Amino acid sequence: MRIGYKLFAEGFSPQDMVAQAVRAERAGFDFVEISDHFHPWLESHGHSGFAWSILGAIATRTERIELATGVTCPTIRYHPAIIAQAAATTALLSGGRFTLGVGSGERLSEHVTGAGWPVVGVRHEMLREALEIIRLLWSGGYRSYRGRHLSIDDAQVFDLPDTLPGIAVAAGGPRAARIAAELGDALFVTEPRTDLVEAYAGAGGIGARWAEVPLAWAPTEDEAVASAYERFRFGPTGWKVQSELPDVRNFEAATAFVRPEDIRDAFGAGPDVARHLEVAQRFVDAGYDRLALINAGPDVEGFFRFYETELADRVRALRPAG
Repeated sequence: MRIGYKLFAEGFSPQDMVAQAVRAERAGFDFVEISDHFHPWLESHGHSGFAWSILGAIATRTERIELATGVTCPTIRYHPAIIAQAAATTALLSGGRFTLGVGSGERLSEHVTGAGWPVVGVRHEMLREALEIIRLLWSGGYRSYRGRHLSIDDAQVFDLPDTLPGIAVAAGGPRAARIAAELGDALFVTEPRTDLVEAYAGAGGIGARWAEVPLAWAPTEDEAVASAYERFRFGPTGWKVQSELPDVRNFEAATAFVRPEDIRDAFGAGPDVARHLEVAQRFVDAGYDRLALINAGPDVEGFFRFYETELADRVRALRPAG
């Protein structure tokens, strides 16, 4: 079991993200993973820094902790050739501590280039081609590729690390989980779903299984729920909504009917370590072994102290029930 800390780039400034990564290393986390969006989910978030610049800064400010994108869409806002180069450079700057998390994206951040938003089947085809391009460029030399959706022409990534980054592929359904097995090195999810693990393993996937665990620390449960509701009420809308809405105003409207009770059910909220472990256990029981802990509470430093003194050893000790 490896435990990470989610860097929520929509809720904090780029400077805060670097400082939190440094603090996470000091707290004993194994990795940090950072969201890579152009827009935040909600107007109230107020931030959405460029993840790759933040990762470069973190790489130079830390020594041990591993880094990951959680996740990057390498098909529309970025071309996969650029992501192949960016990931290779980040791996070099971090001394081999980087994992490339990728997914088929959300309209919220990808539509900004004006290229349109394809249907989900096309997005999966594009993700497959992007992964093939990234692997091809990482094999060295000048390379060309002609796909149905994406191409490269005589391209070479000149600075490649001796050990290439692993690729964790995000899945919101079995089809994407099978892509993770066929073209990735690991699976990445945001829900404790056993069907995704089963689809991944059924397609031959044998790598790590990453998951984001929703927690919110505060001195009282009500404070934690209120903070998580303010920051993460987009979560209960579900992936079919999250992938399709085009802008933060739509998410403000879509979350108008989300209740604090919905957040209370999903999050480990408050000061009770048992409740936090209960929520993490759902992911462990579903088969996940790389847990990125989200803190949706109001006090970042308070969460780090809680992790150091009460949560770290216990969450590392979790094993599947039975």
